[in-house]
Amino acid sequence: MSETPHKAGFVSIVGKPNVGKSTLMNALVGEKLSIITSKAQTTRHRIMGILNGDDFQIVYSDTPGIIKPQYALHESMMSFVRTSLEDADIILFVTDIYEKHDEDDVIKRLQHANVPILLLINKIDQATEEEVNEKVAYWQEKMNPTEIHPISALHNFGVEQLFARLLALLPEHPAFYPKDELTDKPERFFVSEIIREKILLNYKKEIPYSCEVVVEEFKEEEEIIRIRAEISVERKSQKGIVIGHKGEALKKVGMQARVDMEEFFQKKIFLDLYVRVNENWRTDQKLLRRFGYSE
Repeated sequence: MSETPHKAGFVSIVGKPNVGKSTLMNALVGEKLSIITSKAQTTRHRIMGILNGDDFQIVYSDTPGIIKPQYALHESMMSFVRTSLEDADIILFVTDIYEKHDEDDVIKRLQHANVPILLLINKIDQATEEEVNEKVAYWQEKMNPTEIHPISALHNFGVEQLFARLLALLPEHPAFYPKDELTDKPERFFVSEIIREKILLNYKKEIPYSCEVVVEEFKEEEEIIRIRAEISVERKSQKGIVIGHKGEALKKVGMQARVDMEEFFQKKIFLDLYVRVNENWRTDQKLLRRFGYSE
C-alpha cells in the first residue's frame, strides 16, 4: 500500500485594510500571531503562520493591507505584499460585506496570478442573505475568481469549509519548515507586535502610526523573561504623549502588554519600556532597515 502523498504550499492572505485579514489568519492557524485592532494598517510586516498535519503543511502569509504608498514605510509594506503574491500557491483575496472597489489596483495585481484565487467575503454576520448574494454576484462579474466563499472570520463561520478547500488545492510537496514550527518570526518580533497592539489601542489619531517598537534585550531565565524595548516616535511632542502624565500612559501600555506576553510565552515577564525620538523614521531608509522593513 503506497503512502498518502504529502501536500505543502504557501497561502497568501491579501486585501485592503480593515477587511479582517488578521482575524482570518489567526482563525486558520489557531493561534494569535497577527495583531487585531479596529484601526487601519495594523499589519506592517509579512507574518507567516505554519499549520502542520500528518500529511500536509500550510504556510499562511498575513500581509499589510493594500494601500497607495505615501512614504518609504508604505513602500516597504507593499513590497511584502508583492513578494507574498509571487510566492503563493493559493491566494486568499479578502474583502468584506461593506467594501466597494472604486479603483481596480488590487484586482489588477491579481489578474496576472496563475494560481487559484479564493475570494472571501468577510463579516457576513453583519448582513442579510440578500446582501450576501448581491456581493457574490458583484464579485463574480467583477473578478471571476476560482471560488467565492462568504465567511465570518470573527465567528469562525465558513472557516472550516474554507480550510477543506485549501487542503484540496494544495500541491504535492515536502514540508517547507520543520513540523514543530508555528511561524517564521523570532520571539522578539511577537514581543514588539504585542507592545504595538497596545499602543494602537491606547492612543488616538497619528500617535500609533508614528510609533515603532524594537526589542533591545530579551533574556530568558528559568522562571522569568526579562525584556527591554524601545518605542520610537517621530517628534518630541509625541514622546510626551506616549509617556503621559507622570508616566501613567506608558505604564498602562506596559501592564497590558505584560499580561499578553505572559499568556503567549507561558512565563513570568519583566518588561522595561522607554521612548526615544527618531525624527521622521518612516522616511529614513537607515532606520527602516534597523526596524526590519528594508532588505
